[in-house]
Amino acid sequence: MTSPVTTPASAPVSVSAAAPAPTPSPRTARKSARRRELGAAGALMTPFFILLVTVFLIPVVTAVWLSFFSDDQPGLGFGPERTVFVGLRSYTAVLTDPTFLSGLGTVVLYCLIYIPLMVVGALTLALLLDSGVVRLRSWAQLGLFLPHAVPGIIAAVIWLYLYTPGLSPVIDLLGKADITIDFLGVHTVVPSIVNIALWSNLGYNMVVFYAALQAVPREVIEASVVDGAGPVRTALQIKTPLVRSSVVMVAMFTLIFALQLFTEPMLLSQSTPMISSRFSPSMYIYDAAFTRNNYGLAAAASVVLLVCTIALSYGVTRWTNRSNAAEEDAR
Repeated sequence: MTSPVTTPASAPVSVSAAAPAPTPSPRTARKSARRRELGAAGALMTPFFILLVTVFLIPVVTAVWLSFFSDDQPGLGFGPERTVFVGLRSYTAVLTDPTFLSGLGTVVLYCLIYIPLMVVGALTLALLLDSGVVRLRSWAQLGLFLPHAVPGIIAAVIWLYLYTPGLSPVIDLLGKADITIDFLGVHTVVPSIVNIALWSNLGYNMVVFYAALQAVPREVIEASVVDGAGPVRTALQIKTPLVRSSVVMVAMFTLIFALQLFTEPMLLSQSTPMISSRFSPSMYIYDAAFTRNNYGLAAAASVVLLVCTIALSYGVTRWTNRSNAAEEDAR
């Protein structure tokens, strides 16, 4: 007889299904997205902060530090020179120096002439280009912008040649018409400097305004034309208010650069006694540092000029914000 064969029962096989990955909560997802945004913003802003610290904060802190010290010699001036803490003495010397105050007055006069001419002139040229009145628009833009490509020193040298009697063809031509103009006289030296700055920077600011005008919706302009507005009214009442932010920006930057007036009067001073070595605050700083070797006085004058620039820029910004808020309330 054959005995039955028994096979051992196989052990049960347990198959465990893979568990699904946990879904992050909305709060965790928002935190992760926020971290990525902050990381990207930090990476993009890092070069700016490096430049800010390197070219602005460190020089400002250094100037403030130097302004509280001075090189003095003990006794009757025969001893060794040493650096001593003088507190606010340099600031007192700057603010009571008639030449520095005169330089501030000169810069104020320069700003009162230069800034309105720059803003109004650049805006007018941009409006003319945008209106289509000027033909060969691209060539006109290039011709107006080209003087800005000329370095400031070269521009000052060119106009110094045109201002110098005996060399200038302009003065010779005016002389033939019995017109005598001393471009570097006591009453004309500031307008002559304004002319150089306008020639150099008018085209650049015109391009800024023209770019802003290109962003004005064409539907608004077409609607004003349908309502019967002429070209002048459209330019003054429609286009100009819509580019007010660009006007404020150009005016502020022009003010900041005007307060640093240096290159043009420094070169023109070689040909006229009307421009002294302390004609402007920047020239005063240069004279104190490199002619009189008084770095504490130069640093104090630099800090005073910086404070004036910040205060005026803040004033322009506040005035603009209040004007915008008043217009919005009126609407």
